[in-house]
Amino acid sequence: MGKVIKFKQPSLKVLHKGKTLCKSGFHKWEPVNENPFDVKQGKLVTQYRCHRCGATRTSRK
Repeated sequence: MGKVIKFKQPSLKVLHKGKTLCKSGFHKWEPVNENPFDVKQGKLVTQYRCHRCGATRTSRK
């Protein structure tokens, strides 16, 4: 008979690798305080940055 090998259960860090909130589209948006408002084409524009990954987006009001 062969030897019986016990397998280790993978840790949660290994199981959930690459499944972060930002990759799934759940960013944590915060307004940028350096230049809170920017006028573009006569409209008020606010810039937001994700707290976790650093991605940016703009919002027109």
